[in-house]
Amino acid sequence: MSDLRYLDAARLDALDAAYFQHRRPFPWINPQGLLTEQGFATLYETLPELELFDKHFGVARKHGQQSHDRYALEYRPDLPLDAPWHEFVAELNGPVYTAFLKRMFGVRSVGLSCHWHYTPNGCSVSPHCDAKRKLGSHIFYFNTEKDWDPSWGGETLILDSDHPPPPDSAPRLEDFERVTAAVAIGNRSLLFARTDHSWHAVREIRCPPQALRRVFILVIEPGGGPSWWRRLRGQGGY
Repeated sequence: MSDLRYLDAARLDALDAAYFQHRRPFPWINPQGLLTEQGFATLYETLPELELFDKHFGVARKHGQQSHDRYALEYRPDLPLDAPWHEFVAELNGPVYTAFLKRMFGVRSVGLSCHWHYTPNGCSVSPHCDAKRKLGSHIFYFNTEKDWDPSWGGETLILDSDHPPPPDSAPRLEDFERVTAAVAIGNRSLLFARTDHSWHAVREIRCPPQALRRVFILVIEPGGGPSWWRRLRGQGGY
């Protein structure tokens, strides 16, 4: 294992948990530079190849929402990835990031799972609130000016309304009165908590055929019992 550190511990420590927890319309932040400069560059250069991904297109969603079309890859320790990605996932399951999540969400324990989404031209993410089992998500964006023009889209949209719809419904973007776009290029990420009004979406992407919106997503769940990381490593059982 290399000596490279992927997370910038000082930047994690500098984020204000109270600000995050009281943010409206739900807890969210869009910080820059949570990965070290070298760590981000290394992960960017060693992103998984598309042939490892499964196709998720035209899949019906539970509440009648439009299909979230993309290529998807769930992390497993036996995936044929370059070493930096295995090292990064190990660091995410280490004490620094775990303490950060517990502080930000105000909980005593957390569990993690993670996956990549690569999204091509013409695809979108319809408004949704995520599953109730989640505490939240942390989306790391892996497009840069080398491969992405912001005019193509790809930003996660934070949606707000004076009368938000119930979470088990299928509203349109036009049904929300306020839309805030997270910055989604370069060493940026989006951390947000799941609530019954944590509506978010991605507009239809308009990019060249060879381009892909690339994100790495951490799903944050309540802790308790063997961690996801220990289960995958065969150390805790199910």
